[in-house]
Amino acid sequence: MSTKDFVEKDYYKVLGVPKDATEAEIKKAYRKLAREFHPDANKGDASAEARFKEISEANDVLGDAKKRKEYDEARALFGNGGFRPGPGGPGGGSFNFDLGDLFGGAQGGGAGAGGFGGGLGDVFGGLFNRGAGPGPGTRTQPRRGQDVESEVTLSFTEAVDGATVPLRMSSQAPCKACSGTGDKNGTPRVCPTCVGTGQVSRGSGGGFSLTDPCADCKGRGLIAENPCDVCKGSGRARSSRTMQVRIPAGVSDGQRIRLRGKGTPGERGGPAGDLYVVVHVDSHPVFGRKGDNLTVTVPVTFAEAALGADIKVPTLNGPSVTLKLPPGTPGGRTMRARGKGALRKDGTRGDLLVTVEVAVPTELSDKAREALEMYRDAAGSEDPRALLFESAKGA
Repeated sequence: MSTKDFVEKDYYKVLGVPKDATEAEIKKAYRKLAREFHPDANKGDASAEARFKEISEANDVLGDAKKRKEYDEARALFGNGGFRPGPGGPGGGSFNFDLGDLFGGAQGGGAGAGGFGGGLGDVFGGLFNRGAGPGPGTRTQPRRGQDVESEVTLSFTEAVDGATVPLRMSSQAPCKACSGTGDKNGTPRVCPTCVGTGQVSRGSGGGFSLTDPCADCKGRGLIAENPCDVCKGSGRARSSRTMQVRIPAGVSDGQRIRLRGKGTPGERGGPAGDLYVVVHVDSHPVFGRKGDNLTVTVPVTFAEAALGADIKVPTLNGPSVTLKLPPGTPGGRTMRARGKGALRKDGTRGDLLVTVEVAVPTELSDKAREALEMYRDAAGSEDPRALLFESAKGA
């Protein structure tokens, strides 16, 4: 059984007893349920066997005074899977977090003796600094740099094919005047309150303690006796830098790209933060985009649509392609030029979707008008909208 189960399972409910039940009441409830669900009395019943194991597990915890005390303390602290700070916490409320992350490294044993290893003290001690604080020799802790967010605007072509763009960023970095120490002489002293850890513990009841950033050193673990004039003792100063950022091919407008380790540098050997780049893409006068495919609308003449034709279609940054227009092609039909779209992550390309638009001339020469009138007469008087009206009446 894992420590997570130890906290999350309601053993009182399993045995059907109240939380203030006496040892005798717990023992009586266990014996009654054990007789009812014992495997010998329910041969071949898998659900009864599972229930019996659950009852035995609950009795092993609640029937042992020490384990029951640890169980009650853990349940009081974590509630129903949600962490509940003490009365001094922010707002006196609660917030949820993943118990799996907290107990991921804890190894559970059986429900019998020694099933919980060294008890909850071993599991929670490192997280909540249970017990005595760090000794005088404690070294200041490294701190991760902050994440930074920036924006960049790309042309339509750059977004499709990818581009390397210069990006000027302003962020907090170690102060150059004091080499990040915060002290004019470069010799800050270790904070006596948190002994260089940057954190202080406070009691929360139930034998546990919680940690908060140290108010005296603002979580740095160091105090400057002679604060630097530039950073005022913080060890951090505003810094501007220009870096070349590679934007991958196929990014879309509004996409947020994460570049690990390109954010604010860390302190005292800590890792740098991440850089998040929000991409804006300009529109193109001819082409559009649908995922990995590019789109284009191509006008054709009535004669080309009716009789069929080979038409040339432009591509983005490449030679034109020729598509065969079948006879009787209606306006709005979409054809596909394979491999002429946006670049994918695997190096292949999407397609170019070509939508046909029949161009109606606004002016006609006398000869063209005469030809169209002859076509009208030859085609007959069939009404192409007749079916439309019939369908409308029948609906």
